Amino acid sequence: MREYTTQMDAARKGIITPEMKIVAEKEKMGEEELRALIAEGKVIIPCNRLHTSIDPNGVGSMLKTKINVNLGTSRDWKDIDMELEKVNDAVKMGAESIMDLSSYGDTQTFRRKLTAECPAMIGTVPIYDAVVYYHKALKDITAEEWLKIVEMHAKDGVDFMTIHVGINKSTAKRFKDNKRLMNIVSRGGSIIFAWMMMTGEENPFYEYYDRVLEICREYDVTISLGDACRPGCLEDATDISQIEELVTLGELTRRAWEKDVQVMVEGPGHMPLDQISANMKIQQTVCKGAPFYVLGPLVTDIAPGYDHITAAIGGAIAAASGAAFLCYVTPAEHLRLPDVNDVKEGIIASKIAAHAADIAKGVKGAKDWDRAMGAARKKLDWEEMFKLAIDPEKARAYRASAKPEKEDTCSMCGNFCAVKNMNRIMDGEIVTIFDE
Repeated sequence: MREYTTQMDAARKGIITPEMKIVAEKEKMGEEELRALIAEGKVIIPCNRLHTSIDPNGVGSMLKTKINVNLGTSRDWKDIDMELEKVNDAVKMGAESIMDLSSYGDTQTFRRKLTAECPAMIGTVPIYDAVVYYHKALKDITAEEWLKIVEMHAKDGVDFMTIHVGINKSTAKRFKDNKRLMNIVSRGGSIIFAWMMMTGEENPFYEYYDRVLEICREYDVTISLGDACRPGCLEDATDISQIEELVTLGELTRRAWEKDVQVMVEGPGHMPLDQISANMKIQQTVCKGAPFYVLGPLVTDIAPGYDHITAAIGGAIAAASGAAFLCYVTPAEHLRLPDVNDVKEGIIASKIAAHAADIAKGVKGAKDWDRAMGAARKKLDWEEMFKLAIDPEKARAYRASAKPEKEDTCSMCGNFCAVKNMNRIMDGEIVTIFDE
């Protein structure tokens, strides 16, 4: 029998778990240093004790920035095999986390398959699943039924759950009194808000928060405190509803830590470039350093079809300013469910943002990758460059599509290649360019 319930409980008891050892090695960090950060709540290892296939990863602002990939079925896209293909591709491309946002069909079978086979962290949003599972009108779902879904997901082995706890009667009233351009754009947040309005009851996840924490503690599920009032357009960024909910999430973070439950806090979706860093600092202060999980943020609203780019720009700034976990955004955002290629584009954009932030933060070993690429480029070692590329397949395909006259250059510069010519001149050779 284990001497601890959660990774946080173990850390506070001075126990270094097998998961901590794995994460410490990945992060090039001392085991004792990592344990102390977990004990404080500044690092989490989302790792349900029933998810036996997991390859553990740590999430925290002082670690390598991790990325999450959202997948799952919907009424208009029911192909589970296609979603599994996306999962496998995402893991191969280095995604540390998969969020199953399925809202149609046999969601439990898909979820259990993920926790049985997938090495990535698995996250879910139980609110979505309740509507599917109970097959009845939203207003007829009871508080007890909402809580039962949380317990079911925990028993199915998920490592973290987004629970929209921060939108209670008080924050909902403030939201209604302060009109927004885009209202609530969080899917889970809108569902629980609508339920509260139709029933007149308090948010059950808030009212029975201690029950939620007991479930999380029993299975070592990390609670991801959902931001129902995240801005859905630049006009609504950093408004009173967003900030009031964040203050509530700070209080809920403290209550979770009192039960040894691991916590991360979810953050804004759309935000002007100049507000991102300040938002990260506010979150770190209000939530006492709990890892921050952001969607993007998207730095402009005008780029449907290119929102993987708007999100990567915001994500790089957010992570460099303290965010620990980036939720990827694909080119299909705001338009449709992403296909396999969209997923790839979204992952690569998010990984670039995460890596750029790690360099800026001075994460140990982050610059080594870039230094190796610089050395390969200097030597014009194309095979090594492909090996080091964040997307080797695309890099190789681009070069193959326009073969240069001479193999040591590319079709852009040819004999004018600065790298080739500088190597030669520095070695004392003659450079003629035109008659070579």
